[in-house]
Amino acid sequence: MSVHQISVFLENRAGQLAEITKDVADAGIDLRAISIAETADYGVLRMIVDDAEKATSILLSHGYILSMTPVVVVAVPDAPGGLAPVLGILAEGDIDIEYMYSLFTHKEGKAYMVFRVADEEKFISLLAQHGMSPAEKAELDLK
Repeated sequence: MSVHQISVFLENRAGQLAEITKDVADAGIDLRAISIAETADYGVLRMIVDDAEKATSILLSHGYILSMTPVVVVAVPDAPGGLAPVLGILAEGDIDIEYMYSLFTHKEGKAYMVFRVADEEKFISLLAQHGMSPAEKAELDLK
């Protein structure tokens, strides 16, 4: 099962990230993960929030350019080497990682990693073959 990530295109100027996070916070939306990538001309803010539909509506009403992207969230042991088996599965399946980052959420000795991969269906299938599955929205307290 995939989770919806919101990608917001940012101008390269001081304060824009503060504005976006304030707009989201003022709407009562909780951030679960955040990642920023930049080029010379613009930045891309990727975030997972507890209510993606509400956040999208708020951000669009403030004039931001954004997109929704499916990503796969996988729980890994919150211990040294916990991520290695999942990366091994991706390598075994010859699946390219477009990007990855972590969620703020930690539960019961588990950390959560967000993956955007070239072949989501194959990744989920390989996880199942190894006795693993993507995290469910309820596990992450997402609507």
